[in-house]
Amino acid sequence: MELHPSGDARGRTRNRLYGRGRYQHVYAALDLGTNNCRLLVVRPAGQGFRVIDAFSRIIRLGEGLAATGRLSTAAMDRAIEALKVCAAKMRRRNVTRARCVATEACRKASNCAEFLDRVRDETGIELDIITSAEEARMAVSGCAPLLDYGHSHAVVFDIGGGSTELMWLKLQPRRDPELLGWISIPCGVVTMSERWARETDAETAWRGMVAEVAAYIAPFEQTWRIGEQVARGGVQMLGTSGTVTTVAGVLLDLDRYDREQVDGRWLDFEDIAYVSHELMLAPLADRAGHPCIGANRADLVVPGCAILEAIRDTWPVGRLRVADRGVREGLLLGLMQAADREGVAGAGG
Repeated sequence: MELHPSGDARGRTRNRLYGRGRYQHVYAALDLGTNNCRLLVVRPAGQGFRVIDAFSRIIRLGEGLAATGRLSTAAMDRAIEALKVCAAKMRRRNVTRARCVATEACRKASNCAEFLDRVRDETGIELDIITSAEEARMAVSGCAPLLDYGHSHAVVFDIGGGSTELMWLKLQPRRDPELLGWISIPCGVVTMSERWARETDAETAWRGMVAEVAAYIAPFEQTWRIGEQVARGGVQMLGTSGTVTTVAGVLLDLDRYDREQVDGRWLDFEDIAYVSHELMLAPLADRAGHPCIGANRADLVVPGCAILEAIRDTWPVGRLRVADRGVREGLLLGLMQAADREGVAGAGG
């Protein structure tokens, strides 16, 4: 049988044979969010990659931002210390292609330029502040392997520290998912925690947070009439965030968080509702003592569950799939695809 590989396949073959394209590089993707600083360092493997180093730390860069409009000195200091660790890891792993991005906190802060200067001077890292639209696209790209093409559409959401991105996708076999619409709402685990900190009654705060998020989501639902598609069936829900991975870890009763058991897991809405209610009622110390939550996330998991409840109430799909992946993976795939294009061009097109 005579084989006639596609242009993409020929390009990949040339890249492997001649050392061009993605295979000659070590890649890094850094995502500096309102709450977390996350790094992945990878080597290409097939059409994906193999993680050779990683880092994640809660730094609460956006702490107090909603009240002052500025990044506090303490928050900047915490972020820079984490970024120094990331810079050292990238040097040690001989990273040759990297993209380092910042999101909602840096988009909003009036003193962001001062912070970026400090980061560059003290760590050598050049941060790129991406728009909420690009953040949404990167999240979809990173989560794409978990989309189930037995469905015609998907709701994908990313609950962050300062905002939540919601994406509405059309799914067609043998095609990339089509982003029909997206919205970024100013409700994240840090911002909601701070806005509702004065409410001492847990259930009152819960109802208020759910109602606030639902009001932000309503115009998106009215524009796209997603509920009508949900009623017909055929809509997948996919969540990428610390909230959904934490809920999964608690529901699975893990002694310690295990990505292999969480990423790609399907969760029923009834189980999510049960875990969320238990976390809402649990004392802060009990949440802090859970191995899948910890002290740094104990006060943030309940606002995250409230955001998740508003999403579930708006679109009662019945279950969601958990993604322990997102923006960083999307960044890495973009870097490798760009290197492939360069490799093909260098091999004579």
